Amino acid sequence: MLSVVIATRDCERALVPTLATLVAGAAGGIIREVIIADGGSTDDTAEVANIAGCEVKISAAPAAERLRVATASARGSWILFLTPGTVLDATWVAETSRFVEQTELRGLAEQRAAVFRKVPAAGTERPIFVEALALLRAALGGRPRPEQGLLIFKRLYDRIGGHRDGVTDPQADLIARLGRRRIAMLRSGAAGIM
Repeated sequence: MLSVVIATRDCERALVPTLATLVAGAAGGIIREVIIADGGSTDDTAEVANIAGCEVKISAAPAAERLRVATASARGSWILFLTPGTVLDATWVAETSRFVEQTELRGLAEQRAAVFRKVPAAGTERPIFVEALALLRAALGGRPRPEQGLLIFKRLYDRIGGHRDGVTDPQADLIARLGRRRIAMLRSGAAGIM
């Protein structure tokens, strides 16, 4: 059902907790594969990914190209893009399954994508005022960030042209091109730990 794609470069420490949160999805049967699109890391990023059972594709190409190649090879009909250091909360498996099933049932798979709600990392406390501002920003149409993940039907990804070359942040660019109206906000949270 779901292929997870993560672009990496020298991020072994950030990758470990991200991969750990995916174990529940693998055990639940919704993750078909995890593909690491590595940019030639000089640390142990590839080794960490190999130990976790990920498919590792190493290339010196820019991130956008690496992400496109990884997505093209993905066997799942849905792609979940994550960034190293993103940790999903415990409810992500059920909510992701529900979103995919409802979207497909309504015939909206080629029109809708989803991101996780941004939450502070465990152990970090933010004042209520800062939390209120973050909620207000999201409610007023603030654009989701790559750290929130992106769940997208593979044919929708292909239709909008995938990740584009020549942009500073190809993941943020993809989210911007999807537009706020096509992106649902899931209740499950995503925290950036690094």
